Amino acid sequence: MAGSTPLQKRELEDDNENSSSMRTAETMLRLLPMGLCVVALVIMLKNQQTNEYGSITYSDLGTFRYLVHANGICAGYSLLSAIVAVVPRPITMSRAWTFFLLDQILTYAILAAGAVSTEVMYLAYKGDTAVTWSKSCGSFGSFCHKATASVSITFVVSLCYAGLSLLSSYRLFSKYDAPVGSYNNKGGIEIASY
Repeated sequence: MAGSTPLQKRELEDDNENSSSMRTAETMLRLLPMGLCVVALVIMLKNQQTNEYGSITYSDLGTFRYLVHANGICAGYSLLSAIVAVVPRPITMSRAWTFFLLDQILTYAILAAGAVSTEVMYLAYKGDTAVTWSKSCGSFGSFCHKATASVSITFVVSLCYAGLSLLSSYRLFSKYDAPVGSYNNKGGIEIASY
């Protein structure tokens, strides 16, 4: 850069190193839930059990089908967003808004899948005498253990997405300046005037 002072050049190099390390951390944070989603998805897809009481598979329960679909969508999004995040280019407002909105949507989708599946697992382990729903994990223990593992991994994924949501919201809202208002009161408390 012509006309730059040594201090400005050093600050620019520090910014490039910081953005490179931040980009690497973000890429890893986006790839981690992809791997976890695939593991949870495969565990649930292979989850079936047949015994003298009958047979059960994940597709018998709509909740588990939703869990499989949510994990699949999140794994695909994680891969695509990691590819976009690793490309070194400046973060524009439209890119920041896109990451923010998609991270938020997928955080809530995977959290909902985990929560609903947890409710079904609770009923499978404990039953519900009020509606005469008996405990089914006593008969299908292997199925329940695998489903519990898949749901547990899904909650770890939701924590990863919560972290991504925080990161994308920081990236987005740090681009805006703080609102400037008239501060007529000296007490430090801002009162709305109508």
